[in-house]
Amino acid sequence: MYLNKISLTGFKNFKEISLEFSPKLNCITGKNGAGKTNLLDAVYYLSMTKSYLSTQDHLAVSHSEQTAYVSGEYRRDDSTTEQLSLSLSKTGEKQLKRGGKLYRRLSDHIGVVPIVMVSPYDTCLINESGEERRRFLNAVISQIDGEYLRRVQNYNQLLSQRNRLLKMDAVNYLLLETITERMQDNAEYIYRKRYAFVKDFLPLVVKYYNVISGGRETVSVAYKSDLENGSLTEILKEAYDKESRLGYTTAGIHRDELLFTMDGELIRRVGSQGQQKSFLISLKLAQYLLFRELNGKNPILLLDDVFDKLDMTRVEDLLTLVSAKGFGQIFITDSNKVRIDGVLAKIGNDSKSIEIDNGNLA
Repeated sequence: MYLNKISLTGFKNFKEISLEFSPKLNCITGKNGAGKTNLLDAVYYLSMTKSYLSTQDHLAVSHSEQTAYVSGEYRRDDSTTEQLSLSLSKTGEKQLKRGGKLYRRLSDHIGVVPIVMVSPYDTCLINESGEERRRFLNAVISQIDGEYLRRVQNYNQLLSQRNRLLKMDAVNYLLLETITERMQDNAEYIYRKRYAFVKDFLPLVVKYYNVISGGRETVSVAYKSDLENGSLTEILKEAYDKESRLGYTTAGIHRDELLFTMDGELIRRVGSQGQQKSFLISLKLAQYLLFRELNGKNPILLLDDVFDKLDMTRVEDLLTLVSAKGFGQIFITDSNKVRIDGVLAKIGNDSKSIEIDNGNLA
């Protein structure tokens, strides 16, 4: 399934615009600030019901509007269509309709239109805290396994309850024990899914990094979890005295970590900007391929400003790779129209070019 048409009203810097896309390669060009990334974020919204760039939906509404509307027409292989309509208000209300029917729970939509985005903001996966890497794991696995998302939500709710109890002067130990046991069931499920995912994920990351970088360095992804050392209930039982002093839960899958390394050292310490960008692209392409292998669907691939900090050889290798058979619909943004047109002419692939200027077609 691919995105055939999109319409935006009051979304970020787009007052009103409608666009049609190629089922294969779509090149979005324009100056910095023209709205290229905003357009990709609108596509992402329709798949994930949230922005890739912000946790605050009201920021997607234009300053002069109270509500933003994003609608998309998707076309399946048999030429039938699917309509998605999203509305976002400045007051925080958000609604999504599929075929005119309103979703009661937005989480039920995750995985219906699978999507993978590569963005300059992905550097946070390397340079910031483990929370960013856990958020990445959750976003990826949730598109593959709807039960996983439900388990993460349950675990986080129970974690909040447990932390509130630990902050009390007189802790209700029986209630704390009940909450911990319920957390254990969810934590074990999440741990198994994350462990299995990383096991399948690592060879694909290595494969794509070698293609993009020429195999000049050895990269790896390692998954670390407190649950490697036993059940959550036993771990937290031993940590109770410490937790009662600190007032929060000190162990669990909310502290899991992904370690990204290059030649045995953390990438954030030894990787150049180009090497880090190549690694992040490899990470996302591995996500793409694993989703396709597990679900039999080609996700939509969004490549935002991927050419920055990559030499032309790597750019050409990347575009040749994603234009090959096996990849579905792709969106690429670049501020340099001459550059992207030149690369596309070399690889000789069918594509559609769209130029954006301050939220309008140029």
